[in-house]
Amino acid sequence: MNNSSFKELSLSFQRNFFAMRRLNAFQWESLEAELKSSESPSEVILDVLRKTCLHPMCRRSPPSVKYRRQFLSELIKNHERTAVEPLDELYDALAEVIGAEEEPVCFKTYLLPSGESVSLEENVAVISEGTTGLVTWEAALYLSEWALERPHVFTDRAVLELGSGAGLTGVVVCQVCKPRRYIFSDCHQTVLQRLRNNIQHNGLFEHSPHTTVCVEELDWDNVDEEELQRIGADTVIAADVVYDPEMLGALVRLLAKLLAFKTEERPPEVYVASTVRNPDTYDCFRNELEKAGLKHHVVSCPVPHVLPYTRVSTVEIIKIHR
Repeated sequence: MNNSSFKELSLSFQRNFFAMRRLNAFQWESLEAELKSSESPSEVILDVLRKTCLHPMCRRSPPSVKYRRQFLSELIKNHERTAVEPLDELYDALAEVIGAEEEPVCFKTYLLPSGESVSLEENVAVISEGTTGLVTWEAALYLSEWALERPHVFTDRAVLELGSGAGLTGVVVCQVCKPRRYIFSDCHQTVLQRLRNNIQHNGLFEHSPHTTVCVEELDWDNVDEEELQRIGADTVIAADVVYDPEMLGALVRLLAKLLAFKTEERPPEVYVASTVRNPDTYDCFRNELEKAGLKHHVVSCPVPHVLPYTRVSTVEIIKIHR
């Protein structure tokens, strides 16, 4: 493997590690081949280690203790199969996480093609405190990739995100697409605090010269038209909000209210990204849209896969309009 190929391999380990991707998604076979062909396999492992567990980002935004322990154990196995001498840095890093206490929260960091990074504090458990909003879901990743390809949908606009959750899509849009104003929203108090923490952690409150950022508590059932008029969104987005049949009526009524407003003599553009887990629930959502007099069509343009996650489900983005 030449230097450029190895550099790309070590960077792929870095991208996958900080996104806490499953270990079977790493290119372990390629790493083993590189170790066997290298005159100094310890230097190869040390390079990977410096890009992951020893990287400054791991101090600032660490993946979970359990994940780092499993990653280092796998790295040690690869090293022991190919190297004669033990590598102190590897065992020192493992000793640090073996003695560390597991926390209920961790960080996932996504390295964007543009060079920016997005670090999000998330709960280790998928469901915590009665909400799923403390972790990032697949539709948010997909919608983020879609946004990276279509910055014009957001640039210089006021963007409202419904059900922002941990905040991935919003932080990506703010960092890369430069909206004029971005409104993160949710209704669960713990999620709202996590959103503020993540926005702060990514420096959007202090270092976003192009974008005014705020967090709003938005109860879909009780939001009034005066509040929506104050927000004045040009673009409305949402990811993974179509999963609970009991919430669909409130969501559709809110979308109808939003589309009734006109900013700069036009209603906002509305995009909803959904992981189609239950086709019946998704069909129910589309039927509710039709009953409310709202039209929709699937945004069918291909979305390049640039973030480190496995696309295991069907994700669909629809544009909703009157």
